[in-house]
Amino acid sequence: MANYNPYENMLHVLDKAAKELGYQKEDYEFVRYPERELTVSIPITMDDGKVQVFSGYRVQHNTARGAAKGGIRYHPASDENEVKALAAWMTIKNAIGNIPYGGAKGGIKVDPHKLSERELQRLTRGYVRKIFPIIGPDQDVPAPDVNTNGQIMAWIADEYAVLSGAWQPGVVTGKPLVTGGSLGRNEATGRGLTHTLETWCEKNNKKMNKLTMLVQGFGNVGSVGSLLMHRAGVKIICVGDINGTWYKPEGLDIEAMYVYANSHGRSLKGYTEEGASLIDDDKLFEQDVDVVFVAAMENQLNENTMRKVKAKLVLEGANGPTTEEADAYFEKQGIEVLPDVMSNVGGVVGSYFEWVQNRTGYYWTEEEYNEKLKLKMRQGYEDVFAIKEKYKVTYRLAAYMLALQRVVEAQKMRGFLG
Repeated sequence: MANYNPYENMLHVLDKAAKELGYQKEDYEFVRYPERELTVSIPITMDDGKVQVFSGYRVQHNTARGAAKGGIRYHPASDENEVKALAAWMTIKNAIGNIPYGGAKGGIKVDPHKLSERELQRLTRGYVRKIFPIIGPDQDVPAPDVNTNGQIMAWIADEYAVLSGAWQPGVVTGKPLVTGGSLGRNEATGRGLTHTLETWCEKNNKKMNKLTMLVQGFGNVGSVGSLLMHRAGVKIICVGDINGTWYKPEGLDIEAMYVYANSHGRSLKGYTEEGASLIDDDKLFEQDVDVVFVAAMENQLNENTMRKVKAKLVLEGANGPTTEEADAYFEKQGIEVLPDVMSNVGGVVGSYFEWVQNRTGYYWTEEEYNEKLKLKMRQGYEDVFAIKEKYKVTYRLAAYMLALQRVVEAQKMRGFLG
């Protein structure tokens, strides 16, 4: 697994999609390469007076369908290949959501938990100064991702205003309400995943309240998704995060876990519950459940973990959690995978809704927001499902085929192939 390259993984699936569609290489070759890759050095004066230099990245994969769009993550393992793959997945995801964006992603190689708030703000503003020439409401619109949040987005919006000379809240999404954020945005990814699972249940004559589930990852996506699925009747018997793995065969109290995590920096460290026990982390995927909900990081279902899975459905909340090898194994075993590029598109659809409200200056109620999100999620699922049934392929391949069709069509219509 040391040689795992997420971008190569993405390309392999893209090539399979092109082959199924009957495309020649020249029809889609442009999609295989990012339009722009920017690597920056960000020198920061730390609280102790010493200067530390951090590496930052911003990749714009494709803009055939509109401005580049994608989150920014702060993580010690962030690098060019990871960010490049994430940007490409955003191109795919935005096309499936049928929103007027291309794909982008950003990252800083840092452990944000080791920085003070003042250091974190300096780092964020320094990053914005370095990527300022290539971002903007009609160029490239960042958003939160791993280890970033509304406060960091507010700093980005403010620094952009300082540099541009105008307050333009549409330059970034996922902001707090007081700086132009949207009601419903914080729950959009988890809510979209819930709609995806509900639609799958309808297609397969299943009931949400008859499903059992295990969850990996309890950050924003994992906790909100778990909470909403729990409220829809799903029994969650096992939850794992970086601090441990909790198990309770009768079903964990997800309401209590959600409240605890959100009052402890999105961490379950120290959480206790009557009847629940802490088990070894490597036992997580072995649980006998109906659904595996992965909401942590990339490359979690791989050659070392895939054979542990007993469930018949994998719901991808994280980006790129399943390797190509694991994907092939699951297909042979009859395990369906609802892929990230279809299932977790609620986050970027929700960001699009925030951007629209910023541009128009008219803000929706939370009920309006959630209803529009539900319609978008359902339509995206149906569009992918139609291709899946027509070509007799997996959900992932069908999703890539749909996205590739839309990107190629837009590129050809615009007529800017060289």
